[in-house]
Amino acid sequence: QVQLVESGGGLVQPGGSLRLSCLASGFTIRLYPMSWYRRAPGKERELVAGISGGRTNYAESVKGRFTIFRDNYKNTMYLQMNSLKPEDTAVYFCSRQESYWGQGTQVTVSS
Repeated sequence: QVQLVESGGGLVQPGGSLRLSCLASGFTIRLYPMSWYRRAPGKERELVAGISGGRTNYAESVKGRFTIFRDNYKNTMYLQMNSLKPEDTAVYFCSRQESYWGQGTQVTVSS
């Protein structure tokens, strides 16, 4: 069955970097549009970045700082997050077309 498992979250200081991973099983990741979402405390879930074929898209708030990419051999999607800000603090989820979701990984940006 389809499974998505995120990892890589943690506590980081402002200006730091993290790389999130989303290991997929039960399907071939390169054949489907995939996305990263996040939910900050007290806020609604928001789309952070998406990848479909060779195209990527980003929320305005993360453009130039975050990069979404895939390793098809590892069937894994990543989110490289640089220049992190406190407002990036959230639980990050990977998703396949908003039909399948991982359990989420917590990212906390704080000094």
